[in-house]
Amino acid sequence: MKFNTKTIHGNQEYDKAYGAVMPPIYQTTTYAQTTPGGHKGYEYSRSGNPTRTALENSFASIENGTHGLAFGSGLAAIDAVMKLLKPGDEVISTNDLYGGTYRLFTKIFEGFGIKFHFVGMENASKIESYVNKNTKLIWVETPTNPMMNIIDIKATAAVSKKHNILLAVDNTFATPYLQQPLNLGADIVMHSATKYLGGHSDVVMGALIVKDKELADRLYFIQNASGAVCGPQDSFLVLRGIKTLHIRMQRHCENGKAVAEYLKQHPKIENVYWPGFSDHPNHDIAKAQMKDFGGMVSFTTKGNNYKEAIKIVENLKIFTLAESLGGVESLAGHPASMTHASIPKEEREKIGVVDSLIRLSVGIEDEEDLIADLKQAIG
Repeated sequence: MKFNTKTIHGNQEYDKAYGAVMPPIYQTTTYAQTTPGGHKGYEYSRSGNPTRTALENSFASIENGTHGLAFGSGLAAIDAVMKLLKPGDEVISTNDLYGGTYRLFTKIFEGFGIKFHFVGMENASKIESYVNKNTKLIWVETPTNPMMNIIDIKATAAVSKKHNILLAVDNTFATPYLQQPLNLGADIVMHSATKYLGGHSDVVMGALIVKDKELADRLYFIQNASGAVCGPQDSFLVLRGIKTLHIRMQRHCENGKAVAEYLKQHPKIENVYWPGFSDHPNHDIAKAQMKDFGGMVSFTTKGNNYKEAIKIVENLKIFTLAESLGGVESLAGHPASMTHASIPKEEREKIGVVDSLIRLSVGIEDEEDLIADLKQAIG
């Protein structure tokens, strides 16, 4: 089954009771039993819910995995992965990282005795120098948030396999429409399903997808024991979103390209970060492991002018100044004061998250309107 068909039919079946084409919303906490332990596969909705099962099956299908798990948020999904570890274990992570992930790693799990190395992973050979007997996980974002750096998943997987280390890839920015990390050797794929998978800025959710049953069982135990699950209504909404993922991502990519090219030639813009440019670092890797280059674009103003950056985001009319990304509508953010404010300023600036950086989530509106909006806001 091809990808576009998978988004609609992958691992899905009609409702057994009445043949409903869309999985019903099973708005229930518990299920009748004929005898203690005698049930039809479900006993309590923290442990499992038919609507959530339908969504988790879809997650597995579109990422070419065998098991999918749905969580109450992307950070809840990451939290579950971290709970595979124990005090004394070490994690190698990219240094250009979503601020919420960085906060979870440093403010929560460092306190439990887990050590993190934040490393520039643009050259996968650098990763191996940080590996030791305590290294148990490599955590990758690609493209990274917000600098759009590209990490070679296949080369990183070679390092992880050589040393028997788990490799987890946050695939939120690319989505499985553009990139499928399990096919490239990753062990775990994570999504903030709040973003492109849901696609309509109306639900908060996280996802994990794996191919290994033993690993899936360990993560399911953590999910059930910790209770960070999503509800049936949210499951229904994200499942509905996935059914249009392929056509939405095509337009996100088209509009992202148009916006990036417009900004690159603008005299008031210093740098534009978008992996589709031939001079972008690791462009060739992006071209090899991604189907297209996505709808996320970051840029800085001339002279790293903070006031100019704030003026731009405040003057936008179609782009909405807001947290998050991946919805049908275009959003603009100021990472230093919004999504990445939890990262110390000196650490942010080392990786390029300067005070003039603006991050755009380019939506699926008409590209002429988006460019006109940027033109009037930048001046």
